[in-house]
Amino acid sequence: MSVFRTKPVEQSIRDTEEPEHRLRRELSALDLTVFGVGVVIGTGIFVLTGVAAKTTAGPAVALSFVIAGIACALAALCYAEFASTVPVAGSAYTFSYATLGELVAWIIGWDLILEFIIGSAVVAVGWSQYLAVFLDTIGVELPSAIASSEDGAFNLPAVLIVLVLTAVLVAGIKLSSRVNEVVVAIKVAVVLFVIIAGAFFIERDNYTPFVPPSEPAPDTSGLHATLVETVFGQAPANFGVSGIFAAAALVFFAFIGFDIVATTAEETKHPQRDLPRGIIGSLLICTVLYVAVSLVVVGMRNYTDLDEAAPLAAAFRAVDQPFFANLITVGALAGLTTVMMILMLGQSRVAFAMSRDGLLPRPLSIVHPRFGTPYRITIIVGVVVAVLAGIIPLAELAELVNIGTLFAFVLVSIGVVVLRRTRPDLPRAFRLPLMPLIPVLSLLACLVLMFFLTVETWLRFLAWMAIGFVVYFAYSRRRSRLAVRQQEYGEDRTVG
Repeated sequence: MSVFRTKPVEQSIRDTEEPEHRLRRELSALDLTVFGVGVVIGTGIFVLTGVAAKTTAGPAVALSFVIAGIACALAALCYAEFASTVPVAGSAYTFSYATLGELVAWIIGWDLILEFIIGSAVVAVGWSQYLAVFLDTIGVELPSAIASSEDGAFNLPAVLIVLVLTAVLVAGIKLSSRVNEVVVAIKVAVVLFVIIAGAFFIERDNYTPFVPPSEPAPDTSGLHATLVETVFGQAPANFGVSGIFAAAALVFFAFIGFDIVATTAEETKHPQRDLPRGIIGSLLICTVLYVAVSLVVVGMRNYTDLDEAAPLAAAFRAVDQPFFANLITVGALAGLTTVMMILMLGQSRVAFAMSRDGLLPRPLSIVHPRFGTPYRITIIVGVVVAVLAGIIPLAELAELVNIGTLFAFVLVSIGVVVLRRTRPDLPRAFRLPLMPLIPVLSLLACLVLMFFLTVETWLRFLAWMAIGFVVYFAYSRRRSRLAVRQQEYGEDRTVG
């Protein structure tokens, strides 16, 4: 049986009509845009801005956000054509199944599991930290034994918020959308407030030098060096031009999740029209907000004095505005809440698509008769994320989310070209302009950012992929629905 058998687009669409696996179409273009903004505006603005500016790029961190945003925009255009052509749950997994074959689809699905599960758990831990800061400002101190997953402690707040959001996701996509809209409105209001209020405290001298001169980076050798440093023998360095690109690879974490909009294709009323609008619109809004906030925060405080844990709140405290700082903490809690929820939503939809195709156990794809959601897989995802957030320190695993996302973008960039050539007859509500230039640029941009991740991250990623290969050949290869059809009809590559 060929591991490169593809699943026809028509078959993918027919599968969405099976009664026990049918999701409810209740989302509009506005819902999709708010989902995108909800998942992207979070950790990047409230945490990574300070880390990247202070340690890697200086005031030029705004350029890092622009570079990361451009890489995402190129990939977003590829996603938009795919999503309007194949309006099926699963995002990059489904797209790859239709173009590059089952093995590649499995690899990307396995990769997305890594991206969304680890990403959700990392954000849950960050949410818990911000909650502790907020409670401290009102005189409530959480015992360290239940407020952290470090040193063997148990992070109870992180577990509880994950379980609450799991219940919301099980209760229905419309309820999830409404909760997301309310919380997104809060955090966007806070972000706009930061931009407007912070502009009054900007000191021009803090922008000089805008690109600090390159300097040797401490303790970055061996596994902790970036791949580009290891391959090309470049001495580890912070700041300068290389620092801007290294920071772009770091803040890329801030953009993860816009592709989750594509995972809701089966739950969208008019997917061919609304998916491209939701994907591209949400990414454009978030990139503008990121650049504006980063310019404000490095203008308020010299980059060398920025706080790495809570840069925005600390910047307002430094100018004697504690009320504003507390307001930002509330906005951060709201921001991280929606990021968690939508990452878990994306994971459940990818796993739902994989189980419906037989690559994961088929019973996991059963839809709740009342709520119309894949409740079994949603509950499993919630429990796994809660366990990881509750007991495992995750700081060193955060970069795995970046490399997993970039790898997904690489395959989507290749797949959109393949599908355009192999199935030019398919109706495309959105057609990618400048084909194949944009997919090629998207591919190159993602590879460049991947090269600026550490060797340790690459090794962990390859280890995860190796586990995925074992699972595929031991279980999924012979149990997939395409394999069953192939055995029945004796077909080889493409099975209808």
